[in-house]
Amino acid sequence: MSVTTTTHVNFRGDARAALEFYHRVFGGHLAVVTYRDAGTVPEGSTADQVMWGQVRAENGFHVMAYDVPAGVAHDRGENSFFVSLRGETVPEVTGYWDALAEGATVVVPLGPAGWSPAYGMLRDRFGVVWVVDVAGDAQG
Repeated sequence: MSVTTTTHVNFRGDARAALEFYHRVFGGHLAVVTYRDAGTVPEGSTADQVMWGQVRAENGFHVMAYDVPAGVAHDRGENSFFVSLRGETVPEVTGYWDALAEGATVVVPLGPAGWSPAYGMLRDRFGVVWVVDVAGDAQG
């Protein structure tokens, strides 16, 4: 088993443009899933904004991004990125989740999601936001 960490950058409507820019700079593969594509359009959000996107290049560059929904607070200086921790199995990520959750504020409890057998988000005791999940077919 192995886990990876990836910078997950948060935007308010600019995620697609940023991902396209990073794709031009670093090459590789660009993947974008909109809120409409996923069938989960948050109230007040634009359906064609990015719910999940990434650029993964052969040279090792990897960045993920999304557009923060309108109903969720977003301050570029406060929550402009997440650390994404992705594993191969639910038991594997659950162990990391349990350890990270000590003294943390859970934003989304770890559990099944439409795109992953396990997904959760928390702000650890140091203020770092972690997105923990199991890689699904669409995520690569």
